[in-house]
Amino acid sequence: MENGQAAGFSLKLFLIRLFQGALIGLGAVLPGISGGVLCVVFGIYKPIMELLSNPFKALKKHARMLLPVLIGLVIGFLGVAKILGFLLNRYPDASVCVFVGLILGMLPSLFRESRKKGVSGKDYIALGVAFVIVLALLLTLQFVSVTITPNVGWYLFCGFCLALSIIAPGMSFSTLLMPLGLYTPFIDGIGNFDFSVLIPGGIGALVTVILFARLVNYLLNRYYSTISHAIIGIVIAATLPIIPYASFVSSISSGIINTVCLVGGVAAALVLDKLNSRVSVPD
Repeated sequence: MENGQAAGFSLKLFLIRLFQGALIGLGAVLPGISGGVLCVVFGIYKPIMELLSNPFKALKKHARMLLPVLIGLVIGFLGVAKILGFLLNRYPDASVCVFVGLILGMLPSLFRESRKKGVSGKDYIALGVAFVIVLALLLTLQFVSVTITPNVGWYLFCGFCLALSIIAPGMSFSTLLMPLGLYTPFIDGIGNFDFSVLIPGGIGALVTVILFARLVNYLLNRYYSTISHAIIGIVIAATLPIIPYASFVSSISSGIINTVCLVGGVAAALVLDKLNSRVSVPD
């Protein structure tokens, strides 16, 4: 009986992590969403950073948790993303509202997690500074209108942005690429397995991971509370610009639909938070 319960729990845990990985993969590709933010809200950002900075050591330490997440990430990034990409094109505001609700609903757990090793005034300063810098950057990018002809060099840059969206929560790579006209050709190239896009993009992502992942992992280990609060500032700042404010007041029907989707996202976040509270996340 005990073996059956253990096996059942393992399957449940595997499915939870698989689902989380799929959402992270979706967040990595959908406009306005950050895969890094979802890593944070699911409480697996630190293990992911350990994986990026020292893959063999991290897999040995966190294999049971990371493997289903990675499988789900690939599924979400390459497979389900096409379906949700269609929904995002067909129902952009409602789809974004679901993800905004998911992020907002996880904020209490983010604050709870960030305080597990204590909190001080400098942590709130870090939150405020990160919030102001990232919000200013994202708002500036929204008002910049530049068109660039995609080439190998720019696809290297796309890979850099993609990796950055995981390493730096809140920095959605679509937010960086859309003003430059690079988002659509980059995503189309990935979806069509175009190696002229995949190879330079992969190299750009790999170089970014090598350069920054170890640094972020070091900072997390050394200044956990301060970095965690800075990440919360980034999450909030990155969420505010993607909320479709105008559609809430454009018509009664769209306002109701968006509100339902937002509330649904919050409700889903609360359910996920309950599931996460039953799952141990390695320190």
